[in-house]
Amino acid sequence: MTGTIFTQGVVYNRRRDIHGPFGGQQYGGICTPAKHPFIFIFTGEIGEAHGYADGWTEAGTYRYFGEGQVGDMEFKSGNRAIRDHFRNGKDILMFQILGKGQVRCMGQFVCCGHSYEQAPDHDGNQRQAIVFALIPAGDEIDAEIDRIEQIESVSEDMADLRVNALAAAQDSPNSKGHEARRQLYRRSEVVRRYVLARADGICEECGALAPFTSTRGLPYLEPHHIRRLTDGGPDDPRFMAALCPNCHCEIHHGVDGSDKNRRLQKLIDDKESDHEI
Repeated sequence: MTGTIFTQGVVYNRRRDIHGPFGGQQYGGICTPAKHPFIFIFTGEIGEAHGYADGWTEAGTYRYFGEGQVGDMEFKSGNRAIRDHFRNGKDILMFQILGKGQVRCMGQFVCCGHSYEQAPDHDGNQRQAIVFALIPAGDEIDAEIDRIEQIESVSEDMADLRVNALAAAQDSPNSKGHEARRQLYRRSEVVRRYVLARADGICEECGALAPFTSTRGLPYLEPHHIRRLTDGGPDDPRFMAALCPNCHCEIHHGVDGSDKNRRLQKLIDDKESDHEI
């Protein structure tokens, strides 16, 4: 699943099912609807006609060429949106182009870096192309984060933790392959360590003590991304909270979840303002 909207492997009509309810650019490979927390990207053999070929690597990342048919690619419009999707609170949903307006959902992806390489443009001239390293947001990432998110004691200096977390949230990596994955995990660890330390064992929504002690001997709370519909990948700590499992589940699945999420953001705003240096 990708949040609660599209199901991986299911075929959709691009115009009716994507642009109809969400808007955004109806042509091209990157769609950035302004009023929704999504970036829709489209991949397929048709891209080879414009000088680029997307696809999987041996490292398990998906090479996705940026937009721009003629001349060097630049970080503007859709390319900038993919690069900055963490800091902007946007989820990347990728679809495979099947033809005749049909697309198959490939799932939610996370941008963990980018690189530059020479590739022909639409006119056959060599130019600098932006190639994003995307990895599926799912069990593999979550499992790795679960192993590292609480390895440090919450007794570390809060000011240092906050500075490092804010820096990690604003980082724009440019690595690829296995290093891109490691860089993503490191960023996730830094941000989540601060959020858990800020909570200090108390749910940041309901104010209750953590329900139990984890196997690492620390209060168990779950990091939650307030701006996002899913919890894959790192985000800005000013838009994250550490919640007890009850509150976390209610925000995602409860009838009053959206209202609770909005109230939670106000609580975190107040907390973060107290930490401003």
